Amino acid sequence: MEPARTGLRNIMRDLLRARPAEEAVVLAWPLICGQEVASRTRAVSFSEGKLTVEVPDAAWRDQLFAFAARYITGYQDLFGPLVQSVIFLPQRPGT
Repeated sequence: MEPARTGLRNIMRDLLRARPAEEAVVLAWPLICGQEVASRTRAVSFSEGKLTVEVPDAAWRDQLFAFAARYITGYQDLFGPLVQSVIFLPQRPGT
């Protein structure tokens, strides 16, 4: 199963690299963070090396902050040193 996963990841990497960086980084968020985190969060923007991710609340922000380095490494594996930081912002009430 691992060779198929690697092949799919390579295809996704090639497709994402064809997009503008601002778009590719946001689109790649579910690939980087995984299905469970992606289902509760949303990458909202990428600019000047900073990815902004909307999270449900402050507890999620604090938990995901602990994984920021891992996420940055995942982005480096896909795009090189494009993403330098991840900012987690709790959702505003009513959004």
